[in-house]
Amino acid sequence: MEPGAAELYDQALLGILQHVGNVHDFLRVLFGFLYRKTDFYRLLRHPSDRMGFPPGAAQALVLQVFKNFDHMARQDDEKRRKELEGKMRRKEEQEAAPVAAGSADLEPTPAPVQEVEIDSTTDSGGAPELSASRQEAAQPSGEEEPPGAGAGAAEAPKEPPALPKRQEQFQRNAESYNGAVRENYTWSQDYTDLEVKVPVPRHVVKGRQVSVGLSSSSIRVAVQEESGERVLMEGKLTHKINTESSLWSLEPGKCVSVSLNKVGEYWWSAILEGEEHIDIEKINKERSMATVDDEEHAVLDRLTFDYHQKLQGKPQSHELKVHELLKKGWDAEGSPFRGQRFDPAMFNISPGAVQF
Repeated sequence: MEPGAAELYDQALLGILQHVGNVHDFLRVLFGFLYRKTDFYRLLRHPSDRMGFPPGAAQALVLQVFKNFDHMARQDDEKRRKELEGKMRRKEEQEAAPVAAGSADLEPTPAPVQEVEIDSTTDSGGAPELSASRQEAAQPSGEEEPPGAGAGAAEAPKEPPALPKRQEQFQRNAESYNGAVRENYTWSQDYTDLEVKVPVPRHVVKGRQVSVGLSSSSIRVAVQEESGERVLMEGKLTHKINTESSLWSLEPGKCVSVSLNKVGEYWWSAILEGEEHIDIEKINKERSMATVDDEEHAVLDRLTFDYHQKLQGKPQSHELKVHELLKKGWDAEGSPFRGQRFDPAMFNISPGAVQF
């Protein structure tokens, strides 16, 4: 599979993952599909068998794919480690430069610098972690602070962690996929629904500590504290929602998850009015499998079956259908082929020759 091709299926897979809620059940869905809809678990026990895999082949295939992506993950970890080391070296050099340019009589030890970078990716079910950095500096014991150092420190205010801005960054996070990360919440969407996650304090662990108000055009999320109610998110929605099909739940000590059902099947560029709009030209507009009807499901199942058959050099669905019809008339009364062995290889059948 080409590197970019996998992204075509991300929306459908993310929809499944968000629905089941964890990786274990997500894998059960995938392997359940292989069990019900393919011959992945069927064993080739006899040379005449035409469907299935030799014993151990399917398991080896899964292990090989896992190892391939595990190797890629290790490479990514090594790349991030080297980037972090490079940043730390550059920071040390920048801190040492002013000392080298100062008086030769004063040789203070460079202040130690520590930089911590938190990756913006998350594990399943976790809240998004935003990139942040921290610097800690201490003067050497027994030495006076260089003139102007205190003033310089006072003039450098601590910057809050920067929120991701680019749609490419949002797309890498399941909780902001096709949506965005905002100051007090994240949101994602598929063709029919939106998912809003509002972080809550650690002590909020029961539903009665949360108040969620939804109307067709507004949303309000608040928590109860000792000093009273604190509003975490409130505003007017940019589009209408179906309140009867919308619901919310609490992940204790983590966040309130609010599922909003869209009135119309179109992509939102923002959740609240006044919010910065996302670039919907850079999102994945593939429809979720949950929005596909039975007829479309049947077509997808047939295409999947044909693809699997083609890989194994076996007849595809349109060929099997014609073969079935030909076999009925092969030995019929008056047939010139009566008594001869039916050989499907005698026929070259194009896909357009059969209407499904």
